[in-house]
Amino acid sequence: MDARLQQYEDRMKKAYEFLESDYNTIRAGRANPHVLDKLRVDYYGTPTPIQQVGNISVPEARIIQIAPWEKSLIKAIEKAIMASDVGITPSNDGNVIRLVFPELTEERRKDLAKEVKKKAEDGKVAVRNIRRDGNDALKKLGKGEISEDEVKQLEEQLQKLTDKYIKDMDALMEKKSKEIMTV
Repeated sequence: MDARLQQYEDRMKKAYEFLESDYNTIRAGRANPHVLDKLRVDYYGTPTPIQQVGNISVPEARIIQIAPWEKSLIKAIEKAIMASDVGITPSNDGNVIRLVFPELTEERRKDLAKEVKKKAEDGKVAVRNIRRDGNDALKKLGKGEISEDEVKQLEEQLQKLTDKYIKDMDALMEKKSKEIMTV
């Protein structure tokens, strides 16, 4: 890999990783603790990630359990969950908070599959934009710094990178869609 293309590969990799982490927050029938990744709890006036104020576990396939390290945080954690887009009402027994995930309806599964496809498209557009930026930079280099043949070779390498990341994003989308549509 040419060093001049490294920055573009890094950016493409970040776009892929963003898509991957975005998919982790989409729930697919079973309880996934990553749906709580973006939640912040008011911890003595400071918005704090929920993972830093309690222990999160998945005791059963469709239940997430949050055991706060301080009992006084139960109300704050419940408030954060209610204000979020998780879409589940928390219940607590005074010690732990439970989120029970209902079975997804067929219609909801299809909506989630569409959302997954849209996120993949957005990711692929980002990768193509990075390719365009790279090609523009290579054309500028071709006006004096390197030969046209080198520019062509670098553009081909950049296209191969683009193809690789788009293929990886498609595979990720297929995997997530399959996970969502599996009852």
